[in-house]
Amino acid sequence: MNEALRPNSIAKRDVAVHLHSQTNPKYLAEHGPLVVSEGSGVHITDSDGKAYLDAMAGLWCATLGFTNERLAAAASEQYSKLGFYHTFFNRTMDKATELAEKLVDLTGMAGGKAYFATSGSEANETMIKLAWVYHTVRGKPTKRKVIARERAFHGSTIVGASLCGLSFMHREFGLPLPGFLHTSAPFPYRGMREGEDEAAYVARLCADLERLIVSEGPDTIAAFIAEPIYAGGGIIVPPETYFAEIQKVLKKYDILALSDEIVCGFGRTGNWFGKDTVGYEPDMMALAKGLSSGHFPISAVVAKGEIYDAVYAFNEAGGNFGHGFTNSGHPVGLAVALEAIAIYEEMDVVDHVRRMGARLSGHFNELAKTSPIIGEVRGAGLMWGIELVEDKDTRAPFAPDLKVGLSFDHIAYENGLICRCMDDTLGYAPPLIVGEADVDEIAEKTEKSLRALEKQLGVR
Repeated sequence: MNEALRPNSIAKRDVAVHLHSQTNPKYLAEHGPLVVSEGSGVHITDSDGKAYLDAMAGLWCATLGFTNERLAAAASEQYSKLGFYHTFFNRTMDKATELAEKLVDLTGMAGGKAYFATSGSEANETMIKLAWVYHTVRGKPTKRKVIARERAFHGSTIVGASLCGLSFMHREFGLPLPGFLHTSAPFPYRGMREGEDEAAYVARLCADLERLIVSEGPDTIAAFIAEPIYAGGGIIVPPETYFAEIQKVLKKYDILALSDEIVCGFGRTGNWFGKDTVGYEPDMMALAKGLSSGHFPISAVVAKGEIYDAVYAFNEAGGNFGHGFTNSGHPVGLAVALEAIAIYEEMDVVDHVRRMGARLSGHFNELAKTSPIIGEVRGAGLMWGIELVEDKDTRAPFAPDLKVGLSFDHIAYENGLICRCMDDTLGYAPPLIVGEADVDEIAEKTEKSLRALEKQLGVR
């Protein structure tokens, strides 16, 4: 009997009472959820005892694995000392100060400030509100609109979802809100025209952005937000000169540059932060996920000094900064984040990610040589995408109703591998602690699953 239909099972009870994130309700009702019972290292185990290598680190975030004794000990020790306090009304804790110092140092935002929140969505919204304060204090209160990019993912709150350039984040809710705009995605594989080199392509993207700014009115645009490397939009790496040229346009029109580092931060792309991988120089950065290895809900914004100066000036005559969350600077989250960063430094996370990422991408590129349906392998560090296509020569995609990516996802699941299908792009972002054997297992199970899919499609 299907586990979802078995009387009194967790799956059956879950279907009856639980509204899931990013899940099709009909499919859930018919098939039930995967009930995850435990995890160790890069593997999780379901309630039937089946093990899976989770090559997506859960939701891009379990960078130090699904259990970690040091993170657990840091949380336990902090719970025994102070299980909750806040950072409102002039309060702080030693670990809030220590983590803020560490983040300002790591990000290179000398003279800047760190602000703590709970989720990536909250961090991105905080950056938007700070951008509004910054322009208001400078006598430009009409600079309110925000430009994001097509295919982008920036969160699920109303503002976060409005920033997204993905229709499935909008369709149920009548979003985006007015004032949230979208410019072209830097997607060479799909966006470059025949005969166009990267320089010409980047120039066209910059012209698209400038045209949008001029059309809306430069005095109405507050900020531009971007992930250094797209995550949920398909693991897309921009052309090498993209951010340098885009920032020339932003500076011309006095528009702040915001970096969504929620996935890309803390070593994921082969540098401490994605901005360093792609040459982006933001005014503010949003951090989450790897900040605590997903072991506690905590996020942060790190902003340049002039952003804080605006907050100071706005409230100099009296009144408090009118923003905050109950768990901003939760003491347990601070302790876990500090320990996670200490582990990253001890393991030399950047070097490790570069070595394991080269090994993983090497496997994928070898597989692409023999597969008739791999159109492109793209990524950096331990963040890789494999785009499946019907025709490698013309880059023609499969018909959407075939749901080829989802078919691979189901086959891989049966083979004990969890990745993520983003339409027909297969996403991989394993825990950063992966070793050579883990990387080889990902590659082996990917090849096994791909061959089964090719057979299903009748292309081999």
